[in-house]
Amino acid sequence: MPNCFKKTLFVLASALSFVSFLLIVIAMGTQKWMTGKILCKTGADLVNATDPELVKFIGDIYYGLFRGGKIRQCGLGGRRSKFTIFPHLVKKLNAGLHVMILIFLCAAISFALVSFGFCILNAIKVPFRAIKGPAGICLWNLLAGGFTSLAVTSFIAAVKLHHLTERIANFQENVFQFVILEEQYESSIWLCVASATSHVVNLLLIAISGVHFPEFKTKTEEATVTAEDIMY
Repeated sequence: MPNCFKKTLFVLASALSFVSFLLIVIAMGTQKWMTGKILCKTGADLVNATDPELVKFIGDIYYGLFRGGKIRQCGLGGRRSKFTIFPHLVKKLNAGLHVMILIFLCAAISFALVSFGFCILNAIKVPFRAIKGPAGICLWNLLAGGFTSLAVTSFIAAVKLHHLTERIANFQENVFQFVILEEQYESSIWLCVASATSHVVNLLLIAISGVHFPEFKTKTEEATVTAEDIMY
C-alpha cells in the first residue's frame, strides 16, 4: 500500500487526467476553434466602397473541426449559412493535415484515459511491474500531452500556412470572393492547451511522489534498570 502522501498525489494525478480527457472531448465537439472577420471583396470592388462603406461588406465566420457557419455581407444585408467539414468541405482543405489533427486528439484522449486508470491503480496499491507504476504514468502523460500539443500545432499551421479560414470562407462561392480581415483563436483551442498543461502538472506530481522525504522519529527514552528497581 502506498503511504498517504503518495496516495494523495496519485489521486490528484488521476483527477487531472480525467479533466484532460473531458477538455479534449468538449473541444472536439464545439464549433468555436476559430472566429474571424471576412470582407466581401467582390461586392466592395463593384461599388468602389470607401472605408466608411466597407462595414456593409464585412461579415463573420466561425468554425471547429467538424462544422461551422458564416454571415455573408455583400451589400444586401447579412445572409447566414452553415457548413460541415465532412464529407465535402474537407476536399477543399488540406485533408491529410485535418485528419491528422483528429487522429492526434483521439490518441490524446486514449492516453489520458490510460493515465487515469494507472493513477487509480497506483493510489490503491504498489504495482509489481514498472510500466504500471510511476514510470508508466509518466509515459502515458508524455504521450497524451505530446499528441495534444501536436494537434494544436497542426491546427495553427493549417490556419497560418494553408490559409484554412480563407478556404472555408470561399467554399461554394462562385460569384463572390472573400478575404480575411482578422482571425482569433477561440475557447476550444485553449481547452486543448489546458489539457496539455494538465499532463505537465501530472509529470511534476509523479516526480514529487518519487522523492523520499526524511522521516522524523521521536526519540524514546531508554529504560534503565537499577539495583533499587530490582529490590522494589
